Amino acid sequence: MYRTHTCGELRLSNKDAQVTLAGWVQTVRKFGAITFIDMRDRYGITQLLFGEDLNAQLELNPLGREFVLQIKGKVSERSNKNKNLPTGDIEILVDEFKVLNKSAVPPFTITDETDGGDDLRMKYRYLDLRRNIIKKNLELRYAVNRSARNYLHENGFYDIETPFLIKSTPEGARDFVVPSRMNAGEFYALPQSPQTFKQLLMVSGYDRYYQIVKCFRDEDLRADRQPEFTQIDCEMAFVEQEDIINMFEGLAKRIFKDVKGIDYTDAIERMSWEDAMWNYGNDKPDIRFEMKIQNLKVQNENYFEALATTEFAVFKNAETVLAISIPNAAEYTRKQTDELTEWVKRPQIGMQGLAFVKVNADETYKSSFDKFFNEAQLKELASFCKAGKGDLILVLAGREERTRKAISELRLEMAKRFGLRKDNEFKLLWVLDFPLFEYDEEFNRWVARHHPFTSPKPGDIDAMINNNHAIEVAEKYLDHPYSKIKANAYDIVLNGNEIGGGSIRIYQRELQEKMFAALGMSKEEAQHKFGFLLGAFEYGAPPHGGIAFGFDRLCAILGGSESIRDFIAFPKNNSGRDVMLDAPSTIDDKQLEELSIKLKKV
Repeated sequence: MYRTHTCGELRLSNKDAQVTLAGWVQTVRKFGAITFIDMRDRYGITQLLFGEDLNAQLELNPLGREFVLQIKGKVSERSNKNKNLPTGDIEILVDEFKVLNKSAVPPFTITDETDGGDDLRMKYRYLDLRRNIIKKNLELRYAVNRSARNYLHENGFYDIETPFLIKSTPEGARDFVVPSRMNAGEFYALPQSPQTFKQLLMVSGYDRYYQIVKCFRDEDLRADRQPEFTQIDCEMAFVEQEDIINMFEGLAKRIFKDVKGIDYTDAIERMSWEDAMWNYGNDKPDIRFEMKIQNLKVQNENYFEALATTEFAVFKNAETVLAISIPNAAEYTRKQTDELTEWVKRPQIGMQGLAFVKVNADETYKSSFDKFFNEAQLKELASFCKAGKGDLILVLAGREERTRKAISELRLEMAKRFGLRKDNEFKLLWVLDFPLFEYDEEFNRWVARHHPFTSPKPGDIDAMINNNHAIEVAEKYLDHPYSKIKANAYDIVLNGNEIGGGSIRIYQRELQEKMFAALGMSKEEAQHKFGFLLGAFEYGAPPHGGIAFGFDRLCAILGGSESIRDFIAFPKNNSGRDVMLDAPSTIDDKQLEELSIKLKKV
């Protein structure tokens, strides 16, 4: 027997017990004729005391960090207790020990505050995983997984696996493709989601399905993206939008209770997509704080009267002028406002500059455009922006899409600077009534905002069927009926991050064919790509809908992190590489020949 107990298990109640422990050497501390060693395993740390007799053996064969060690000894009460450790009241008086395996000197210290950079830790990820902070992340991931499975099982869902080797139907993100040796010149694709399979399961009569499943997208990476990621993928038959929202609001609340001990009893707030865009500048608003966007001028329509006659060119010539009011920020210095101006000029924000108004404690006003607006107009502007004494109004002007995105980012940045985005505070939100389509001006065609299987709102189905034709002049697309059609879709947002999204699906062949045609897909192309689904709809497909939660992202937010990487056991880096395995890598000529592949020199 390698061990009778773990390194996180023993307490004072075990005093005088004879035990056997095994684990890794965390630290070695010599004090004259005795040596203290902290030994670690997955469960915790226990202090070991090596007396004079064993200390002599250690002198001849020193123990190093990360040696795998087995000891036998007696549990004793510590004289200098460590209240920061669950095992801090005891230590083991070691009678005998055995080195099960030696270790080379690790390339970084295996502690929470490590000296290893990201690249080094990813190269030696098997060592990084020994750190307590990463262990806690994976414990949280498992807790979310277990909570979700329990809830879905209790509500009658089947966990059904779907294939990883499927047909490539490139729409949106790029597929990862896999060559077939047995079918020369042909390729499988790895699924971006199990979307069509879960719809087929509804046709098959499995009315409540789920999977915690790997998905794959060949796209540029950032902190919250990986080429392979995990979804809690769910589908239900004979449901409407309200049924889906109620079911998965329950799932979100169950996870909060099980994992964070938070009893989220209030109904989750709901907001239309249009309100989200007008008030927050994006479709996944962080509602832990107010600071709503004030629309002073949009698409050259003035909502703030003074803009109609102003000679201030920055506002006069702008398509859109937007503002936010920052509470208790009027004391910002000129140096700080200059720094903010440089912040909005960064390429990732892309603005030309920043204007501001300070509402002083004596209700006087100071702005960066004083010579164009009098005191009464500044007062009116402050009132319009709901700014009071001591507040700071920040104003951006320019093209609508860029300005709205920029002020949304500025809102989040100011909330971060003023401590309004707290990791230990959680706020959920449903965003509803998305547009079904969006217009791609580059290719002069309509594209699905979510995916081509999303149903229009019931009242908009006729508009889609009866206006199924292409637009030839890009400037006219805003007037097309497609621009007004709403999707029967919904997203669930947590702290300004989309953690889940879904829709009621199209389940009738005629409507699905109309959707494909609206997206510029010929009947032949639709049949080639999705003939199996269209065929299935002819055999009694039920009304159905579902949702998929971004599992990795949900875990990261619950763990207080902006990155999903530390909540995945073996992640890729920002270039999509596994630096531990050195993958992707080349394959030899024989394999290429077997796959009928010839590489092009680049």
